Amino acid sequence: MAQLDLLVTGGEVIDGTGSPARPADVGVRNGRLVLLPPRSHTPAVDVVDAAGLVVTPGFIDVHTHSDLLAGDDEQREVLRQAPLRQGVTTEICGNCGISPFPVPPERGGPVRELIAATFGPPPSAYASFPEFAAAQGVARRNHLAALVGHGTLRAAVVGFAQRRATPRGDPADVPAARRGAHRRRAGLSTGLIYSPGVNAGTDEVIALARVAAAHGKPYVTHLRDEMSQVESALEEAIEIATAAGAALQVSHHKTAGRRAWGATVRTLARLERARAAGLDVTCDVYPYTAGSTALHAMLPPWVIADGVPAMLAAIAEPAVRDRIRTDLVAGVPGWENTVGNGGWDLIRVASAPNSPDVQGHTIADLAASAGTDPVDYACDLLAAERADVTILSHSMHEDDVRRVLASPLTMLCSDGVPKAGRPHPRWAGSFTRVLGHYVRDVGLLSLVEAVHKMTAMPAARFGLPDRGLLADGYEADLVVFDPQGIADGATYDDPLAPPRGVRCVAVAGQLVVDGDEISQARPGRVLAVPDRAPAVPGRR
Repeated sequence: MAQLDLLVTGGEVIDGTGSPARPADVGVRNGRLVLLPPRSHTPAVDVVDAAGLVVTPGFIDVHTHSDLLAGDDEQREVLRQAPLRQGVTTEICGNCGISPFPVPPERGGPVRELIAATFGPPPSAYASFPEFAAAQGVARRNHLAALVGHGTLRAAVVGFAQRRATPRGDPADVPAARRGAHRRRAGLSTGLIYSPGVNAGTDEVIALARVAAAHGKPYVTHLRDEMSQVESALEEAIEIATAAGAALQVSHHKTAGRRAWGATVRTLARLERARAAGLDVTCDVYPYTAGSTALHAMLPPWVIADGVPAMLAAIAEPAVRDRIRTDLVAGVPGWENTVGNGGWDLIRVASAPNSPDVQGHTIADLAASAGTDPVDYACDLLAAERADVTILSHSMHEDDVRRVLASPLTMLCSDGVPKAGRPHPRWAGSFTRVLGHYVRDVGLLSLVEAVHKMTAMPAARFGLPDRGLLADGYEADLVVFDPQGIADGATYDDPLAPPRGVRCVAVAGQLVVDGDEISQARPGRVLAVPDRAPAVPGRR
């Protein structure tokens, strides 16, 4: 046999299919996998001795916000390395309705402000997917696939107005949506708790989901409510997917806030019934009880109805702040009221670039130290940071996290928001936390089940060809780790601490992680996801 570029020998192979582990060697030639008998002694340029270790396909993180992580600065490089060190070889971005494309240049103003408030400056926006892909440059060590965001489409057409779309201003009629917005993308995403997506009616989303379904792409949704109204929000998602003929992916499924704790018993049962009735539905989850989002999402949706600059002007007014306080107590119909369901003592600042001293502290504590009201403090912080503030929200119950993670309908994600400061540890720890804590220590899942949720299952859901399995001819993305030693290192106080037990990671056949070392090889690329046959009702 001709010489291999890489040989991983002596390990136990878990191939991603759900089949039991077996001894085998894994070779790489020209970026493709070659499966071999154990201890084959095939000549290779590089050899990894995997005795006592497990070899799996590279992990696929199905829900990230790493859209704008390209760049040469040191902080972004550290953030890019965090998922790679735990074995993530492919990230899917564009989630929760916000993608930096497609943004027509003539309509870019309000969208650019939204993008800057979501991902941080600079407010990069691109007219098309190819422009976005080209802007990633040569910085990538792992791969990136992208969803197209409904919120981005809506902001470009309707803006932030609290109204339904009209026939002359319907995002489904945007040329970008009709003429290929979904081609080469992984699907359509919505964030129906966030402005401007919160202003969309169900019919508008159905129309766009039909376009995605016509390309064989899934409808991927952050539900309109994940707290006290989570069950009705889930019904809306099922209605949208069913009417559109689209597969349904429920993002980071949770039942947050004390009033919703335990509701995963019912929501997971509802998903099972929908699947039994013929809907191709799955979900994803991150293995933590705290979420993370933008601080302005804690305020009622009318606050940002006219966009970010108008919001910043409005929250300087005492009358506006009084109205915010009233709505946080009374609620607003159709709005997920995170603070009202928990309290400012559960909202912790993760990233505030111009105010690093506040990072890691709760809004309640910061307000008390400043001798002011939490709403006033939050508004002042948003103004000081031009809305670029990310928070953590401690709102979930461990029983619900475990219940969702154990479901056969669930794959894994990080929902990582890779920004400077004290980001959520899920960006650097989700996959190793599952393999170490929930598989080995708790026994919630078998190792084979967990690997399937991280590899073949997401590859199939998002149509990533030749990925997710250790099989002859597949892309040579793989991970080698110690099942007895693997563990997450990231914590809320040290959120980018590296994991333990990952021996090496290969992307496109090149070793990019070798022990504690990160190589200079950058074989990753932005993936073009091919169209598939449209979903057929009754088939899964």
